[in-house]
Amino acid sequence: MTQVSVALGIDIGGSGIKGAPVDLATGEFAAERERIATPQPSTPEAVSEVLARLVEGFDLPDDAPVGVAFPAPMDHGVVRFIANLHKSWKGVDVPGLVRDATGREVRAVNDADAAGVGEDRYGAAQGRDGVVLVVTLGTGIGSALLVDGVLVPNTELGHLEIDGHDAERRAAESARERDDLSWEKWAHRLQRYFETVEMLLSPDLIVVGGGVSKQHDKFLPLLDLRAPIIPATLRNRAGIVGAAALAADPVHGH
Repeated sequence: MTQVSVALGIDIGGSGIKGAPVDLATGEFAAERERIATPQPSTPEAVSEVLARLVEGFDLPDDAPVGVAFPAPMDHGVVRFIANLHKSWKGVDVPGLVRDATGREVRAVNDADAAGVGEDRYGAAQGRDGVVLVVTLGTGIGSALLVDGVLVPNTELGHLEIDGHDAERRAAESARERDDLSWEKWAHRLQRYFETVEMLLSPDLIVVGGGVSKQHDKFLPLLDLRAPIIPATLRNRAGIVGAAALAADPVHGH
């Protein structure tokens, strides 16, 4: 496959489907991002029609592939189980579906993995070798693990059992809001989470994303870890950018 310069990244969520062409040299959007509400019911057929509309709406080079960030664990592009979209997605080959709808080369990855690749290539972890862990704190805890820039797909490190609890039930941003925790009390839970992950994986760098990362100065300085822990920089662009980067380099995700 010749090296393409632009790929379309699409981030599929429960409420919105967002897409933009990405300049792969810089990781910047090559055109204004478009957002279309996720159809209800969000069946594969309905969503693939929206994706076709998105692709047609951009003036893309003929060779531009499509990368899809999808809200579920993926087994080589096939949905294993689904929480945020219609149940009929289970077992669907997402790249095949989107290829049929758009006529383009397609790669699909879990949305946390896409965001991790975005931060690793163009964001907070750019230029860093070794083991990089990107953790998104939101409704749950999303994780992406990269080793020298190569993605280890489908890590579900938000679901580690720590002290008898599913980690994200206690340490996600939603838990801070639900239990009305001060930054200090939440940081105490995050400390327990990150020190456990650090013991298991010995990351060289931890990047923290999610909307709450805008307020990183309120909680990251309270954590005491071996690895440096820094805020994500691409924020809500990370999924689109990472999906596009992976689509352009489907061989080994590097």
